[in-house]
Amino acid sequence: MKLLKNLKKQELNDISEIIGSSFLSNELFHEFGSIEERKDIVMKYMWAYVKCVYESNALYQNDDGTAYIGLTYSDRKAMGPQLKMLIKILRVVPFSTLKRFFNHIKQISDGNSKYTKNTYVEVLMVCVSEAHQGQGKIREMIEFAMDMARERNVPLLFDTDMEEYAKIYQHFGCELYNTNTASNGVTRYNLVWKES
Repeated sequence: MKLLKNLKKQELNDISEIIGSSFLSNELFHEFGSIEERKDIVMKYMWAYVKCVYESNALYQNDDGTAYIGLTYSDRKAMGPQLKMLIKILRVVPFSTLKRFFNHIKQISDGNSKYTKNTYVEVLMVCVSEAHQGQGKIREMIEFAMDMARERNVPLLFDTDMEEYAKIYQHFGCELYNTNTASNGVTRYNLVWKES
């Protein structure tokens, strides 16, 4: 596993394409329209998000380049890349849609308050390239995240808007400790893993 640094623009664009494609069906984006209708907006949104994770020194890739994970310690979050991401998103998503989107995110965003008072590791996103799914790559990513949490003896937090992924994380030993549903029907699943 390696922290991605010093990537060329095209390399980062290629990674953003892989990650963005895997998020097209994510429930969080359903108010952008059908999968086909929202494809352009979601790809631009995820390009800005992946760039933010990369610029925050939080984007990791497995050794064979088939899976990615965004991970950060809560006491090392970088605000600059987040502000840049917000500006980019404001340029690509229509304001009225973005306003509704952020309102719904706000409704489901405080589910981690039980664990965010102290230092923790946050999983920002997990992605396995489509051609390599079902080959144990998610396990590889999650075990790496668990090792990172073990290094400082802190909890590992996962948020997902997909029930299927919540079940996968539970299968790997994470505890589902909270769910919140926004008025648009999107449910946020909050999970934690702690060393026993």
